[in-house]
Amino acid sequence: MHCDLVNRTKDVTLFCQESVSPASVELSSVEDHKSAQKADEAGSSSNESSTRHFDLFLMKKGVVLKPSLMETNRVKKKAAKGYTGIVIRPGMVLLKNYLSINDQVMIVNKCRQLCLGEGGFYQPGYRDETKLHLKMMCLGKNWDPETSRYGEIRPIDGSTPPKIPAEFNQFVEKAVKESQSLAASSNSKETKGEDGIPFMLPDICIVNFYTSTGRLGLHQDKDESENSIRKGLPVVSFSIGDSAEFLYGDQRDEDKAETLILESGDVLIFGGRSRKVFHGVRSIRKDTAPKPLVQETSLRPGRLNLTFRQY
Repeated sequence: MHCDLVNRTKDVTLFCQESVSPASVELSSVEDHKSAQKADEAGSSSNESSTRHFDLFLMKKGVVLKPSLMETNRVKKKAAKGYTGIVIRPGMVLLKNYLSINDQVMIVNKCRQLCLGEGGFYQPGYRDETKLHLKMMCLGKNWDPETSRYGEIRPIDGSTPPKIPAEFNQFVEKAVKESQSLAASSNSKETKGEDGIPFMLPDICIVNFYTSTGRLGLHQDKDESENSIRKGLPVVSFSIGDSAEFLYGDQRDEDKAETLILESGDVLIFGGRSRKVFHGVRSIRKDTAPKPLVQETSLRPGRLNLTFRQY
Protein backbone atom coordinates (compact mmCIF):
# COMPACT_ATOMS: atom_id res chain seq x y z
CA MET A 1 0.00 0.00 0.00
CA HIS A 2 1.45 3.32 -1.05
CA CYS A 3 1.27 6.41 1.08
CA ASP A 4 2.32 10.03 0.98
CA LEU A 5 5.73 10.53 2.60
CA VAL A 6 4.77 13.97 3.90
CA ASN A 7 1.59 12.73 5.55
CA ARG A 8 2.89 9.52 7.10
CA THR A 9 6.37 10.15 8.43
CA LYS A 10 7.69 11.84 11.52
CA ASP A 11 9.64 14.81 10.25
CA VAL A 12 12.67 15.91 12.16
CA THR A 13 14.39 18.60 10.13
CA LEU A 14 18.01 19.63 10.18
CA PHE A 15 19.68 22.09 7.87
CA CYS A 16 23.33 22.42 6.96
CA GLN A 17 25.40 24.47 4.56
CA GLU A 18 26.38 22.93 1.23
CA SER A 19 29.66 21.08 1.64
CA VAL A 20 32.37 21.70 -0.90
CA SER A 21 34.47 18.91 -2.29
CA PRO A 22 37.15 19.17 -4.95
CA ALA A 23 35.68 18.11 -8.27
CA SER A 24 37.31 17.52 -11.59
CA VAL A 25 35.18 19.11 -14.30
CA GLU A 26 34.66 17.22 -17.56
CA LEU A 27 32.06 18.90 -19.79
CA SER A 28 29.73 17.05 -22.13
CA SER A 29 26.63 17.72 -24.17
CA VAL A 30 23.27 17.34 -22.46
CA GLU A 31 21.94 16.31 -25.85
CA ASP A 32 24.32 13.33 -25.74
CA HIS A 33 22.82 12.41 -22.38
CA LYS A 34 19.34 12.32 -23.91
CA SER A 35 20.31 10.64 -27.17
CA ALA A 36 21.90 7.73 -25.30
CA GLN A 37 18.64 6.75 -23.64
CA LYS A 38 17.43 4.69 -26.56
CA ALA A 39 20.55 2.55 -26.45
CA ASP A 40 20.38 2.24 -22.66
CA GLU A 41 16.79 1.05 -22.81
CA ALA A 42 17.85 -2.01 -24.78
CA GLY A 43 18.39 -3.76 -21.42
CA SER A 44 20.20 -7.09 -21.51
CA SER A 45 22.37 -7.55 -24.57
CA SER A 46 25.41 -9.63 -25.42
CA ASN A 47 27.59 -6.63 -24.69
CA GLU A 48 25.98 -6.09 -21.27
CA SER A 49 26.46 -9.70 -20.22
CA SER A 50 30.20 -9.56 -20.85
CA THR A 51 32.77 -8.53 -18.27
CA ARG A 52 34.48 -5.90 -20.43
CA HIS A 53 34.58 -2.38 -19.08
CA PHE A 54 31.29 -0.53 -18.80
CA ASP A 55 31.84 3.24 -18.78
CA LEU A 56 29.65 5.46 -16.61
CA PHE A 57 30.34 8.33 -18.99
CA LEU A 58 29.05 8.96 -22.48
CA MET A 59 31.41 9.77 -25.32
CA LYS A 60 31.57 13.52 -25.86
CA LYS A 61 30.38 14.80 -29.20
CA GLY A 62 29.69 18.12 -30.82
CA VAL A 63 28.97 21.38 -29.09
CA VAL A 64 28.96 21.59 -25.30
CA LEU A 65 25.61 22.78 -23.95
CA LYS A 66 25.40 24.41 -20.55
CA PRO A 67 22.38 24.09 -18.26
CA SER A 68 19.87 26.91 -18.57
CA LEU A 69 20.07 29.78 -16.12
CA MET A 70 16.73 28.67 -14.67
CA GLU A 71 18.03 25.16 -14.05
CA THR A 72 21.28 26.45 -12.54
CA ASN A 73 19.39 28.77 -10.21
CA ARG A 74 17.04 25.98 -9.21
CA VAL A 75 19.95 23.73 -8.23
CA LYS A 76 21.66 26.55 -6.31
CA LYS A 77 18.45 27.37 -4.46
CA LYS A 78 17.95 23.73 -3.50
CA ALA A 79 21.55 23.46 -2.27
CA ALA A 80 21.22 26.66 -0.22
CA LYS A 81 18.33 25.15 1.73
CA GLY A 82 20.57 22.39 3.01
CA TYR A 83 19.28 18.90 3.70
CA THR A 84 16.17 17.67 5.44
CA GLY A 85 16.22 14.69 7.80
CA ILE A 86 13.13 12.47 7.93
CA VAL A 87 12.53 9.48 10.20
CA ILE A 88 10.64 7.05 7.96
CA ARG A 89 10.19 4.32 10.58
CA PRO A 90 12.16 3.02 13.57
CA GLY A 91 15.74 2.53 12.39
CA MET A 92 15.15 4.05 8.93
CA VAL A 93 16.14 7.65 8.13
CA LEU A 94 16.12 9.61 4.87
CA LEU A 95 18.49 12.55 4.45
CA LYS A 96 17.02 14.52 1.54
CA ASN A 97 19.44 16.58 -0.57
CA TYR A 98 22.32 15.50 1.69
CA LEU A 99 25.04 15.30 -0.98
CA SER A 100 25.79 18.61 -2.71
CA ILE A 101 26.36 18.78 -6.46
CA ASN A 102 30.10 19.10 -5.80
CA ASP A 103 29.95 15.99 -3.61
CA GLN A 104 28.05 14.10 -6.29
CA VAL A 105 30.49 15.14 -9.00
CA MET A 106 33.40 13.89 -6.89
CA ILE A 107 31.67 10.55 -6.20
CA VAL A 108 30.78 10.01 -9.85
CA ASN A 109 34.32 10.82 -11.00
CA LYS A 110 35.81 8.43 -8.42
CA CYS A 111 33.41 5.66 -9.45
CA ARG A 112 34.25 6.24 -13.08
CA GLN A 113 37.98 5.89 -12.39
CA LEU A 114 37.38 2.67 -10.46
CA CYS A 115 35.00 1.10 -12.97
CA LEU A 116 37.51 1.36 -15.82
CA GLY A 117 40.06 -0.72 -13.91
CA GLU A 118 40.16 -4.23 -12.46
CA GLY A 119 36.94 -5.28 -10.80
CA GLY A 120 34.80 -2.74 -12.68
CA PHE A 121 31.13 -2.96 -13.62
CA TYR A 122 29.63 -6.16 -14.96
CA GLN A 123 26.11 -7.52 -15.30
CA PRO A 124 25.59 -10.04 -12.48
CA GLY A 125 23.26 -13.00 -12.53
CA TYR A 126 21.88 -15.80 -10.38
CA ARG A 127 22.47 -19.56 -10.48
CA ASP A 128 19.58 -20.05 -12.91
CA GLU A 129 21.43 -17.70 -15.33
CA THR A 130 18.84 -14.95 -14.86
CA LYS A 131 20.57 -11.58 -15.22
CA LEU A 132 19.93 -8.67 -12.88
CA HIS A 133 18.59 -5.50 -14.52
CA LEU A 134 21.60 -3.43 -13.49
CA LYS A 135 25.39 -3.17 -13.59
CA MET A 136 27.35 -3.95 -10.43
CA MET A 137 30.80 -3.20 -9.03
CA CYS A 138 31.95 -4.15 -5.52
CA LEU A 139 34.44 -2.23 -3.40
CA GLY A 140 36.23 -3.65 -0.37
CA LYS A 141 34.83 -7.17 -0.70
CA ASN A 142 33.07 -8.93 -3.55
CA TRP A 143 29.46 -10.04 -3.22
CA ASP A 144 28.46 -12.95 -5.45
CA PRO A 145 24.72 -13.14 -6.29
CA GLU A 146 25.09 -16.81 -7.26
CA THR A 147 26.25 -17.90 -3.80
CA SER A 148 25.03 -14.92 -1.72
CA ARG A 149 28.48 -14.78 -0.15
CA TYR A 150 31.28 -12.25 0.20
CA GLY A 151 34.85 -12.95 -0.84
CA GLU A 152 38.18 -11.37 -1.67
CA ILE A 153 37.97 -12.05 -5.42
CA ARG A 154 35.22 -12.03 -8.06
CA PRO A 155 34.63 -15.61 -9.25
CA ILE A 156 33.45 -14.61 -12.73
CA ASP A 157 36.86 -13.23 -13.73
CA GLY A 158 39.19 -13.57 -10.74
CA SER A 159 39.47 -9.81 -10.28
CA THR A 160 40.08 -8.13 -6.91
CA PRO A 161 37.56 -5.51 -5.73
CA PRO A 162 39.00 -1.98 -5.55
CA LYS A 163 39.32 -0.34 -2.14
CA ILE A 164 36.63 2.01 -0.87
CA PRO A 165 37.87 5.62 -1.33
CA ALA A 166 38.51 7.36 2.00
CA GLU A 167 36.23 10.23 0.95
CA PHE A 168 33.29 7.82 0.65
CA ASN A 169 33.83 6.50 4.16
CA GLN A 170 33.91 10.06 5.50
CA PHE A 171 30.50 10.76 3.97
CA VAL A 172 29.13 7.53 5.45
CA GLU A 173 30.47 8.25 8.93
CA LYS A 174 28.93 11.72 8.91
CA ALA A 175 25.57 10.46 7.55
CA VAL A 176 25.32 7.72 10.17
CA LYS A 177 25.96 10.23 12.96
CA GLU A 178 23.26 12.54 11.56
CA SER A 179 20.79 9.66 11.36
CA GLN A 180 21.59 8.65 14.94
CA SER A 181 20.77 12.17 16.14
CA LEU A 182 17.50 12.21 14.20
CA ALA A 183 16.46 8.78 15.45
CA ALA A 184 17.32 9.70 19.05
CA SER A 185 15.35 12.94 18.94
CA SER A 186 12.28 11.18 17.55
CA ASN A 187 12.20 8.42 20.16
CA SER A 188 9.46 8.55 22.74
CA LYS A 189 10.20 7.85 26.39
CA GLU A 190 8.57 4.42 26.02
CA THR A 191 10.81 3.38 23.13
CA LYS A 192 13.97 5.25 24.09
CA GLY A 193 17.00 3.30 22.90
CA GLU A 194 14.95 0.73 20.99
CA ASP A 195 14.63 2.66 17.73
CA GLY A 196 18.25 3.74 17.44
CA ILE A 197 20.75 3.22 14.63
CA PRO A 198 24.10 1.66 15.61
CA PHE A 199 27.34 3.19 14.35
CA MET A 200 29.31 1.30 11.72
CA LEU A 201 32.53 1.58 9.72
CA PRO A 202 31.95 0.24 6.19
CA ASP A 203 34.29 -2.30 4.66
CA ILE A 204 31.92 -3.13 1.80
CA CYS A 205 30.37 -0.96 -0.88
CA ILE A 206 28.15 -2.38 -3.62
CA VAL A 207 27.85 0.06 -6.51
CA ASN A 208 24.89 -0.46 -8.83
CA PHE A 209 24.11 1.41 -12.02
CA TYR A 210 20.52 1.25 -13.29
CA THR A 211 19.82 2.28 -16.87
CA SER A 212 16.44 3.77 -17.81
CA THR A 213 14.85 0.30 -17.68
CA GLY A 214 16.73 -0.88 -14.59
CA ARG A 215 14.95 -2.34 -11.58
CA LEU A 216 15.54 -4.61 -8.59
CA GLY A 217 13.00 -6.88 -6.90
CA LEU A 218 12.20 -6.79 -3.20
CA HIS A 219 14.92 -8.44 -1.12
CA GLN A 220 16.72 -8.25 2.22
CA ASP A 221 20.37 -7.35 2.75
CA LYS A 222 21.26 -10.26 5.02
CA ASP A 223 24.49 -11.73 3.68
CA GLU A 224 26.78 -9.81 6.00
CA SER A 225 28.21 -11.52 9.10
CA GLU A 226 25.91 -12.88 11.80
CA ASN A 227 27.36 -10.34 14.23
CA SER A 228 26.66 -7.42 11.86
CA ILE A 229 23.05 -8.50 11.31
CA ARG A 230 22.44 -9.21 15.00
CA LYS A 231 23.69 -5.76 16.00
CA GLY A 232 21.58 -4.13 13.30
CA LEU A 233 24.57 -2.33 11.78
CA PRO A 234 23.02 -0.07 9.13
CA VAL A 235 23.10 -0.06 5.36
CA VAL A 236 23.82 3.42 3.99
CA SER A 237 22.59 4.14 0.45
CA PHE A 238 23.66 7.06 -1.79
CA SER A 239 21.48 8.00 -4.78
CA ILE A 240 23.04 9.92 -7.70
CA GLY A 241 21.65 10.69 -11.17
CA ASP A 242 18.08 9.91 -12.21
CA SER A 243 15.45 9.49 -9.49
CA ALA A 244 14.23 6.05 -8.46
CA GLU A 245 10.92 4.69 -7.22
CA PHE A 246 12.13 2.85 -4.13
CA LEU A 247 9.98 0.21 -2.43
CA TYR A 248 10.20 -1.04 1.16
CA GLY A 249 8.14 -3.09 3.58
CA ASP A 250 8.02 -5.97 6.03
CA GLN A 251 7.08 -8.55 3.39
CA ARG A 252 8.26 -9.53 -0.07
CA ASP A 253 5.05 -8.23 -1.60
CA GLU A 254 5.07 -5.20 -3.91
CA ASP A 255 1.34 -4.66 -3.41
CA LYS A 256 1.93 -4.11 0.31
CA ALA A 257 5.18 -2.17 -0.05
CA GLU A 258 5.45 1.54 0.56
CA THR A 259 7.13 3.96 -1.81
CA LEU A 260 9.82 6.62 -1.61
CA ILE A 261 11.15 8.71 -4.47
CA LEU A 262 14.92 8.83 -4.04
CA GLU A 263 16.49 11.77 -5.86
CA SER A 264 20.06 12.64 -6.72
CA GLY A 265 21.89 13.59 -3.53
CA ASP A 266 19.58 11.67 -1.18
CA VAL A 267 21.03 9.33 1.46
CA LEU A 268 18.92 6.55 2.97
CA ILE A 269 20.00 4.71 6.15
CA PHE A 270 18.32 1.59 7.51
CA GLY A 271 19.57 -0.33 10.53
CA GLY A 272 18.49 -1.37 14.01
CA ARG A 273 14.88 -2.59 13.87
CA SER A 274 14.75 -1.88 10.11
CA ARG A 275 18.00 -3.66 9.22
CA LYS A 276 16.22 -6.57 7.49
CA VAL A 277 13.52 -4.52 5.79
CA PHE A 278 12.55 -5.75 2.32
CA HIS A 279 13.44 -3.17 -0.31
CA GLY A 280 13.84 -2.78 -4.05
CA VAL A 281 13.65 -0.45 -7.04
CA ARG A 282 10.47 -0.47 -9.11
CA SER A 283 11.55 2.01 -11.79
CA ILE A 284 13.93 4.77 -12.83
CA ARG A 285 12.52 8.18 -13.75
CA LYS A 286 14.04 9.42 -17.00
CA ASP A 287 15.58 12.89 -17.39
CA THR A 288 15.45 13.66 -13.66
CA ALA A 289 19.20 13.92 -12.97
CA PRO A 290 20.42 17.45 -12.12
CA LYS A 291 21.61 19.06 -15.36
CA PRO A 292 24.79 20.54 -13.78
CA LEU A 293 25.77 17.03 -12.63
CA VAL A 294 25.26 15.59 -16.12
CA GLN A 295 27.23 18.43 -17.71
CA GLU A 296 30.17 18.26 -15.34
CA THR A 297 30.58 14.49 -15.35
CA SER A 298 29.15 13.18 -18.67
CA LEU A 299 27.17 10.67 -16.55
CA ARG A 300 25.05 8.52 -18.82
CA PRO A 301 21.25 8.33 -18.33
CA GLY A 302 20.36 6.27 -15.28
CA ARG A 303 20.88 6.02 -11.53
CA LEU A 304 24.14 5.41 -9.69
CA ASN A 305 23.55 3.81 -6.28
CA LEU A 306 26.20 3.10 -3.66
CA THR A 307 25.26 0.97 -0.65
CA PHE A 308 27.72 0.71 2.24
CA ARG A 309 27.72 -1.89 4.96
CA GLN A 310 30.05 -3.53 7.50
CA TYR A 311 30.69 -7.23 7.15
